[in-house]
Amino acid sequence: MPESDAPHCMRILLLNQCFYPDHVSSAQHLTDLALGLVEAGHEVTAVASSRGYDDPDKRYPVHESWRGVTIHRIWTPGLGKTAKWRRILDFATFWINATLILLRLRRFDVTVCLTSPPLISSLGTLMAALKGGAVVPWVMDLNPDEAVAAGWLKAGGLAERIMSTLQGWSFHRAARIVALDRFMAERLKAKGVREEVIHVDAPWSHDDAVRYNEAGRTAFRTKHGLTGKFVVMYSGNHSPCHPLDTLLEAALALGSNEDVHFLFVGGGSEFAKVKAFRATHELGNITTLPYQPLAELSASLSSADLHVVVMGAPFVGMVHPCKIYNILTLGLPFVGIGPEECHLADLALRLPDPRYALVARHGQAAALAFLIETAAQGGALPPSEDLRVLGREYGAGTLRPRLVKVIEDAARP
Repeated sequence: MPESDAPHCMRILLLNQCFYPDHVSSAQHLTDLALGLVEAGHEVTAVASSRGYDDPDKRYPVHESWRGVTIHRIWTPGLGKTAKWRRILDFATFWINATLILLRLRRFDVTVCLTSPPLISSLGTLMAALKGGAVVPWVMDLNPDEAVAAGWLKAGGLAERIMSTLQGWSFHRAARIVALDRFMAERLKAKGVREEVIHVDAPWSHDDAVRYNEAGRTAFRTKHGLTGKFVVMYSGNHSPCHPLDTLLEAALALGSNEDVHFLFVGGGSEFAKVKAFRATHELGNITTLPYQPLAELSASLSSADLHVVVMGAPFVGMVHPCKIYNILTLGLPFVGIGPEECHLADLALRLPDPRYALVARHGQAAALAFLIETAAQGGALPPSEDLRVLGREYGAGTLRPRLVKVIEDAARP
């Protein structure tokens, strides 16, 4: 069944560094959107990198037709994230080669731009200005705000002023802008974006791929030596925007508790720091694993007794804790580490059983260790229907059709 009652087929461009078959969050969400647009009867083209996001040695075909989506992939040197200049050169190469590809392509009715590399929506807006068509930025992270908050850019410096100018030009020409939560919407309005242009919806859970899996839980725990342990899991992108210092210090404080084990799954620039922390302190209660394939995600996530979701205080409204939605779908307990005012706190307030929605603050490792140890003493909790009900509000079946309609409406006069 089509997800929309669109009157005619539209030509839609999706522009982002990551796309199928990459497994990082933005790639998965954009791929989901592409398939939803194809199901709605539209002609979909994606322009993305030919290299894996976390593993630049992984290469994808330069041209591919996949499930009705035409994919053009861009060559970049794949220098990695170990130094700022490497990232900048990779981003610059993406911009240049993306420009060459987009100049060759025909006009699109709508261009949907995500936010990797930073300010890629400006390129989409420039191409739309040259050829026509509407632009819909899907703001997965807000730059240069995030770069300033992380200390990568100097506030008021030349680079920040240029990026802010480009961002403002792009946002003010957008037909619609998709913000991920109320905090991001407020930041956009503070930048002068009209309220009626902003559509607020979170990135959806992968509810077609993620289910609580008891058999998978048992097999995963057995495979990784976690049987009989109370497993505290952080799964996903390990980013400076979601600082793990408090969680790591709590793991250190609980190093002598043989019943509690900390499992870090994923990748990102901070993943190496987790490994270094474990090695430096010789902690046997920490295990690190790479990203798990989507087919094994249910087993991996189901193996946790307590999930951890982190929101860095300076980054509220700039990034979004997307991993929370898969956790809600599973119905498993979580602890949110973040400031008093953030999306995690909003969600926790909606859940009636406090055992399933713990709250901790950055810098309070002893308090977090106490929460974890208390939870472990209570034992593993069964999946909660209250969490699952809340999770359905953020499922792909609910949110993807809404975004498809936003994109379709953007192209209409």
